[in-house]
Amino acid sequence: MPEADEENDTDGAEDMPLSMRLSIADTLTLGNATCGFMAVYFTTTGILIPHLTGSDETGMARHSAATAVILMLMAAIFDLFDGLVARKLRSSPMGAELDNLSDLISFGLAPAYFVLVYGMVADDAHQRVSALAAIVVLLAVVLRLARFSCVTLKDGMFQGMPSPFGALTVVSIVLLELPFIPTLLAIVGVAWLMVSRVEYPKPRGILAVAMLGWIVAAMGLLAAWAFDAPGGQLLLQTGCALQVVLGAVIPLFATARRVNTFRDNRREARAAQLR
Repeated sequence: MPEADEENDTDGAEDMPLSMRLSIADTLTLGNATCGFMAVYFTTTGILIPHLTGSDETGMARHSAATAVILMLMAAIFDLFDGLVARKLRSSPMGAELDNLSDLISFGLAPAYFVLVYGMVADDAHQRVSALAAIVVLLAVVLRLARFSCVTLKDGMFQGMPSPFGALTVVSIVLLELPFIPTLLAIVGVAWLMVSRVEYPKPRGILAVAMLGWIVAAMGLLAAWAFDAPGGQLLLQTGCALQVVLGAVIPLFATARRVNTFRDNRREARAAQLR
C-alpha cells in the first residue's frame, strides 16, 4: 500500500499542469513580494503607529524606516536575479504575471505608502496633498507595468524609468528631508519618468553588477544611519542625493543619444542623396 501511495503522489505531480509548477525564478519573485509586504509592515508598526500614539521614540522610527527601505532594496535584488535565473534556467508560464504582481507590491504599494506616511508624520507636510502624491506614484507603477506587458520594446532597453529604480528614487527623495514643495514636485517628476517614453538600459552584464554593488552600498548607508554611526546622516543624504541625480541624469543621456542618432541618420540620408 505505501508503494501504491507513492506512485499516486508521483503521478499527481506529473499530471500537475505546467502553469502550476513554480520555477526557481518564481521563488525569487515571491521573495520580492514578501519583502514589499514587510516594508509596508515596518513602515506601519515603526513609524505610523508610534506617531499616532504620541510616542517620542525617534530611534525606533529611524530603525523602522531604514528596515523598510532595506527591504525594498532586497526586493530589487530579488527582481534583478529572478530575471537572470529565468534566462539561464526554466521559467514557468506564471513567471511574467508573478513578476508584475510582485513589482506592484514592492515598487508600487510600498513606496507609495512610504510617501503617504511621510505626509502624516513630517512637520511641514500636508497629509491630503501627500496622499495625492502617493496615489500618483502608485498609478504610475500600475500604468508602467501594464504597458510593459503589452508593448514590445527593442532588446536591452526599457521604456520609462524601471519601477525598482523609480521606487528607490522616490524613497531617496523622502529621506533627503527637503522642504515639502520640492519633495512633492520631485516625487511627481519621478512618477512622470516611470510612464514616459524615455529609454533606460536593462541591467545586464556589467550594469547588473554595478547595480547590485550600488544596492549593497545603499544598505550599508541605511544601516549606518539607523544605528546613528558617526557621519551616518551625511552618508545617507549623500547616497540619496546620488540616487536622485542618477534618476535625473539618465534621461538627459538618453535624450542626447536620441538627438545624435537623429543627426547621424539625417547626414547619412543627405550623403545617400548626393551619391
